[in-house]
Amino acid sequence: MSTHAKRERLLLADLLEASGPDAPTLCEGWNTRDLAAHVVVRERRPDAAGGILVKQLASRLERVMAEFTSKPYDELIRLIRTGPPRFSPFSLKQIDEASNTIEFYVHTEDVRRAQPDWTPRELDLVFQDALWSRMERTARLMGRSAPTGLVLRRPNGQTAVAHRGTPVVTATGEPSELLLFLYGRQQVADVELDGDKDAITKLHETKQLGI
Repeated sequence: MSTHAKRERLLLADLLEASGPDAPTLCEGWNTRDLAAHVVVRERRPDAAGGILVKQLASRLERVMAEFTSKPYDELIRLIRTGPPRFSPFSLKQIDEASNTIEFYVHTEDVRRAQPDWTPRELDLVFQDALWSRMERTARLMGRSAPTGLVLRRPNGQTAVAHRGTPVVTATGEPSELLLFLYGRQQVADVELDGDKDAITKLHETKQLGI
């Protein structure tokens, strides 16, 4: 596993363990046990994980998720920590870094920011740059469902177009916060929105802008 993905994996596992199986998360309808099961199924059951995106596989995913949520919670945590098995595409370093850095960062914040006493997490510039690099390459995909034009802007002035259209809303924030915004965590993301007021309202009401 590569540096960023491995770090975020272990942080997520530690947080899930400390929170216990019944803590709330920002994932609608999921507690920490559900979230832990999702992470394990995604890496270890590719035959079912496709149901996340493919409707025809949704019923299979539901059955497999039920199977894994019934497992002992400490077993789920152990499986997250040890990482994917050799046959999983996520066992390849490049895929792990490309796919799991964002996945684990977002889910860590799903647990942290669901707590009433959460505080902002300080992230180093190297990690922020890594998040921006991935987001910049996939901005159009992640923002494809935006109901308005959407431009992402870092405090340093770097920009990426997430969705073409009018009116245009510009979302300004650190890459880590922009990611949370794109993944439907608008209410907790520290992002400043500039543009048409109605367009901004529509963006806030969109549960998930992209994948």
